[in-house]
Amino acid sequence: MKNVASKLLGYAAAVAVLLVAWGAIALAIDSPALPGPVLALTEFVTQLPALVPEAIVSLLRVVAAMVLGTVLAVPLGLALGRSKRADAVFAPLVFLLYPIPKVVFLPVFLVLLGLGNAPKIVLIGLIVFFQILVTARDAAKSVPEPSVLSVRSLGASGLDVARHVVVPAAMPEIFTALRIGTGTAIAVLFLAESIAGTNGLGWYIVDAWGRIDYPAMFAGIIAMALLGVVLYEALNAIESRVTRWRHAGR
Repeated sequence: MKNVASKLLGYAAAVAVLLVAWGAIALAIDSPALPGPVLALTEFVTQLPALVPEAIVSLLRVVAAMVLGTVLAVPLGLALGRSKRADAVFAPLVFLLYPIPKVVFLPVFLVLLGLGNAPKIVLIGLIVFFQILVTARDAAKSVPEPSVLSVRSLGASGLDVARHVVVPAAMPEIFTALRIGTGTAIAVLFLAESIAGTNGLGWYIVDAWGRIDYPAMFAGIIAMALLGVVLYEALNAIESRVTRWRHAGR
């Protein structure tokens, strides 16, 4: 309870700082393209009935993409990290593909998968996949050999080593990659929904911009920021449950 109160206090302080900075910049620029925080927040409250359905659509797309990318990348990355032979064969391929900005494939996905949810989910999932894959591989490689040998000396099988040593050791870094991937996923979501969308927060923001309705546009931006906070805190909550040993005694 104390941690929750402390976190809420931290968010309240951060929001206060942001609002003051936002208000100061809006006053300095004095342009309708950057409405003040009071006007934007008022519009946000007014537009809530319209924003909530769009936020749910965007949330489901991001969650589906992150689950898809994570489920595929974690076992593959851990396997590469623990198998020198597999790593020697597949790591060069990963290193060649990883730096390519996957967002350039959006037109290809749109042609192949249509204009619905599939191309957006596949694109975001692909980006998250490579981030998690590289992190899981490196985390598995960095597991100390004495830890593995000590478990093997007790008769543990390869599956036991993976379950009791490799996965727990890699889990914190995988969650860090997921948190970093959340920001990337939302940025790509905005791009995908704004280019080829008829719903979602990205579409809402660009539609408001097209109508030169800047307060509504910023209401959508606020909703997208809240979406990021929800995802970030959800990952924190899941990590706290999955890696309880890291928080013992705190």
